[in-house]
Amino acid sequence: QVQLVVSGGGLVQPGGSLRLSCAASGSILSINYMGWYRQSPGKERELVAGITAGGITTYGDSVKGRSTISRDNANNTMFLQMNSLKAEDTAVYYCNVDVLEATMKYRVYWGQGTQVTVSS
Repeated sequence: QVQLVVSGGGLVQPGGSLRLSCAASGSILSINYMGWYRQSPGKERELVAGITAGGITTYGDSVKGRSTISRDNANNTMFLQMNSLKAEDTAVYYCNVDVLEATMKYRVYWGQGTQVTVSS
């Protein structure tokens, strides 16, 4: 089993910044893909950013140029730095990881959501 702990959400003013983190622990041999997704009321969950074990990144169109995803492989932790926040960034943010467990099987885990609210 793998546990994911997400932190860093909260209330931010428009134009502000925040940093989310997602720490994985448990029966982990390695982590392949790590990603951030978000969902706001009435909308489908969408990709914010993703990063492979080798550091290849991908970003959703709505956050390109304003966000940076990174990871600390030694500590199985992923980060999302978001700048120039807009009201439309308001959503629940989830981390997603693709883990190779000690059973030698890959399994996808979702972290608990963290609310990000951009408002003055």
